[in-house]
Amino acid sequence: MTTAPPTTTPPTTTPPPTAEPPAPATTAPVVVIDPGHNGGNAAAPAVVDAPVPDGTGGTKPCNTTGTSTDAGYAEHSFTWDTSLRLRDLLTAAGVQVVLTRPDDTGVGPCVDVRGQLGAQVGAAAFVGVHGDGAAPGSRGFHVITSSRDPGGAEVAASTQALAVALRDALTAVEPVSDYLGTDGLDSRPDLAGLNLNTVPAVYVECGNMRNAADAALMSSPEGRQALAQQLATGVLAFLDR
Repeated sequence: MTTAPPTTTPPTTTPPPTAEPPAPATTAPVVVIDPGHNGGNAAAPAVVDAPVPDGTGGTKPCNTTGTSTDAGYAEHSFTWDTSLRLRDLLTAAGVQVVLTRPDDTGVGPCVDVRGQLGAQVGAAAFVGVHGDGAAPGSRGFHVITSSRDPGGAEVAASTQALAVALRDALTAVEPVSDYLGTDGLDSRPDLAGLNLNTVPAVYVECGNMRNAADAALMSSPEGRQALAQQLATGVLAFLDR
């Protein structure tokens, strides 16, 4: 008797953790932390390359694998560890934190799913944590906002305030970018995770992982803790806490 070949199920994107909006009685603000990329993305190109809405009427790939240092320390590992440190600091300060992914072994979630989570949980702010992969001679961090102002003028003003608060805090541990943006701030129309956000939302490129000095900071636990501390300082300043 001929035996049928086993069937395989293709990987699917990791859904964001289920999060209920805060109960009306609580005064704790909600912050969404979005650790860029994911550890399983590289093994699932059919999933992460699939088109999803980009917030402009077009599409973008669901996600990407991210960059790494020359020594092989992956961006997804950096963003996950730094985001957990940031989560712990904000939680200790009385902030309710929602992460867009539950671990560093899954696939996705797609950028459109991430970008819509802030509104779904009633977030006061959305902070995407990333590392850049620019030319080795380029150094520093920059904070990105959407130039499309998807939440309207009032949200755009709050987004700018969030970006400035994070920029001002991060200068304590890392220089502002010498290759992108102005004074550590950049505005772009092409990032789905920001274009689909209707709450104050930024991406923070914490440094250039291809630059030796930035890579040394981002690869060390002490460096990631310092970055997380300043990210928390910026978020709390924005929240006025």
